[in-house]
Amino acid sequence: MSVLLQCMNLTKTYGQVTALDHVNLTVESGKLIGLLGPNGSGKTTLIKLACGLLTPTEGDIRVVGKAPGPESKAEVAFLPDNSYLNTWMTVRQIVSMFTEFYADFREELAYEMLTQLGISPDKKLKTLSKGNKEKVCLILVMSRNAKLYVLDEPIAGVDPATRDYIMSVIINNYNPDASVLISTHLISDIEQVLDEVIFIQNGQITLQKAVDEIRAENGKSVDELFREVFKW
Repeated sequence: MSVLLQCMNLTKTYGQVTALDHVNLTVESGKLIGLLGPNGSGKTTLIKLACGLLTPTEGDIRVVGKAPGPESKAEVAFLPDNSYLNTWMTVRQIVSMFTEFYADFREELAYEMLTQLGISPDKKLKTLSKGNKEKVCLILVMSRNAKLYVLDEPIAGVDPATRDYIMSVIINNYNPDASVLISTHLISDIEQVLDEVIFIQNGQITLQKAVDEIRAENGKSVDELFREVFKW
């Protein structure tokens, strides 16, 4: 196992608001990890720091052993919670753009998954249903041969059948030497595939533990423990 993400006293403030408060965290390779917490807990800030989209206020972060920058970004595949793709483009044009932009992009795999889903590469993105747009975005991310996959709410707002397909894509298409960090509120839908979970609240890590250990120690599912810890 290798360390893919390491945070050391990582702090991020926005004016008077502290989004992350001296976070210490290590993410190793070969795992599917759930990043779980209520709204405003710091999940998205942590994700954006890992992807090099924000800079820390204090502390340090290392992604695949590097400070966030062009080199680390080349090894991180990021799925934001809102699509950033140009909707006037066809799916084929978008796949071509990713092929040119990312050296690790597996074009054949992208087309294979599009075929499995019955999505025509010649359709413009704006003509696709919400579920199919979500699938295209995920296919683009999972077609990269990255070290760290960071997925922000990958199954929000799609039907259960689509959720099942999305989870199968995640499980079957990531490099076993890589890790997948999934931020979500829909814990019960992904719990069965997770190796580990990280609970975050008020900008601090409150728990990082293997899913099997949580079940053995607490006699509860991760979803049940989450509801207990974060109950209003």
